[in-house]
Amino acid sequence: MSGIILHHYATSPFSEKVRIAFGIKKLAWQSVDIPPVMPKPDLMPLTGGYRKTPVLQIGADIFCDTQLILRELERRHPTPTFYPGLARGLAEGVAFWADHQLFGAAVAIAFGAFGDKLPDAFLEDRSKFSGRNIDRARLKQQAAVMQGPLRAHLGWIEDALADNRAFLFGDAPSLADLAVYHCVWFVRERARSDALADYAGLNAWADRMKAFGHGERSDLDAKAAVAAARAAQPAPVRGTVMPNALGLTAGAMVSVTPDDTGRDPTVGELVALDAQSVTIRRSAPEVGEVHVHFPRAGFILVPAKA
Repeated sequence: MSGIILHHYATSPFSEKVRIAFGIKKLAWQSVDIPPVMPKPDLMPLTGGYRKTPVLQIGADIFCDTQLILRELERRHPTPTFYPGLARGLAEGVAFWADHQLFGAAVAIAFGAFGDKLPDAFLEDRSKFSGRNIDRARLKQQAAVMQGPLRAHLGWIEDALADNRAFLFGDAPSLADLAVYHCVWFVRERARSDALADYAGLNAWADRMKAFGHGERSDLDAKAAVAAARAAQPAPVRGTVMPNALGLTAGAMVSVTPDDTGRDPTVGELVALDAQSVTIRRSAPEVGEVHVHFPRAGFILVPAKA
C-alpha cells in the first residue's frame, strides 16, 4: 500500500487545511481517525513521539506538520499548483503567519464559543499540550480580548480581496489561501461564531474555498495503516546532510521538537537535512523502519542527549 493516508480527526482545523488541499488537487486518500487527545497508541509508533494533528503517511514515510505535508503533496502532485503566479515564497510567509499568529486568535474565539461544552479530559490534554493552564472560566474573557486582534488580522485579508480577486494571489488558490482558510473555518464552521459576519469579501472567499471539498476519501483502520508502514520501506532519501552550525552529519542521533506547543521530541538517526526539511530514521516493533520528516521552520533540531 503506497497511497496517501491522513491521520486526523474531524474537528481539527489544521486537518481541514489538508483536506481542502486534497479537494483542490482532486486527490484520493485514506482517512485514519485518531483521538483528539493523548494517548494515541497507533500514531506514536509512526511518529516517534510527535503528537500534533494531522500526520501524513505514505508507506513507511511519515510527514509531520502541514507546512511539510503540503510541500510533499505539491512535489508528488504538482498540478494544480499551490504556488500560482506570484505565490511562491510569498505564500510560504503568509502561511507561516496564519499558522501561528492568526491561528492563535482563531483558537481563542472558537474556545470561547464552545469551551463550556469541552470535556475536562480535553482541557487537561490541551493544558499539557500548550504548556499553560486552560481555565474554562477564562475562555470567554480571552475570546473577547482576542476578537479585536482577529479582526485586525483578517481585515488585511478583507482589504486584499477588495479588488474582487477570487483568491489571495489571483484567480487560483494557493498555499496562503489554505493557511488562512483553516483559521476562518475554525471560527465560522466549528465555532459558528458571527465575529466576522460583516466581512463580505472574506466570507465570499471562504465559501469558494469550502466548495473545493475534500477530494476522494475512503476510511482506513488505524491498525491497517500501521501494518502498511511495516510492510513498506522508506523511499530513497533525496539529498544529503548539508553543512550546518551544529556540525551534524549523516548517522548522528538527533532530536526534533516543535518550538511552540506539543513539545514532545522525536529522536532518531539523521539521514537528510536541507534548508527546509529534516529527515530522521527510526524504528519500532509495530512499524519496522520508518523515515519521519519535519520542516525546519518551527522546529528545533539538536543532537540527542546520550
